[in-house]
Amino acid sequence: MKKAIILTCTGFKDYEAVYPYYRLLEENFEVDVIADTVGKVVGILGGSIPSTIPLTTLLSKDMRSKFIENYDILILPGGVTSLEKLRLQPQAVSFVKEWNDQNKIIGSICSGAQMLISANIINGRRISAYYSMEQDIWNAGANFIDAPAVTDGNIISSPHYKYLGDWMKEIFRVYNDKK
Repeated sequence: MKKAIILTCTGFKDYEAVYPYYRLLEENFEVDVIADTVGKVVGILGGSIPSTIPLTTLLSKDMRSKFIENYDILILPGGVTSLEKLRLQPQAVSFVKEWNDQNKIIGSICSGAQMLISANIINGRRISAYYSMEQDIWNAGANFIDAPAVTDGNIISSPHYKYLGDWMKEIFRVYNDKK
């Protein structure tokens, strides 16, 4: 069974969580959403996706390891409000770092790159993000690339929701190449 996780908090950029959620389902992935609320997590524009796992679950290193072992793709949607909350959760930052350490696929869009920066995993890599984060990307030791979908190893990043189609196609291409 193909499995994906969307890691987010209330206030995500709606398009950047809703679109990947349904695209993953279309590709026959089981999708779980880890968020600050369970049942339904709501975006900045009022859209929502079903949240199945509380963010506090990541407090357990054993649970983080089980997710990493049993899931294939990690999606980090943007949304400044969401990321301000998410990156202040040490267990969420640790989870992203541990996921990356296992060379598992990470899809980051827009301000989702803030989690990549907080996890300290982009030094020497090519990363795309929302244009206002260009200096942050450079300061983290990465090369900022302004392109619809940028792949550097296991990380596929995109700057904006207008590139959702390109970004998701690239995530699936990398996933299929790894299988």
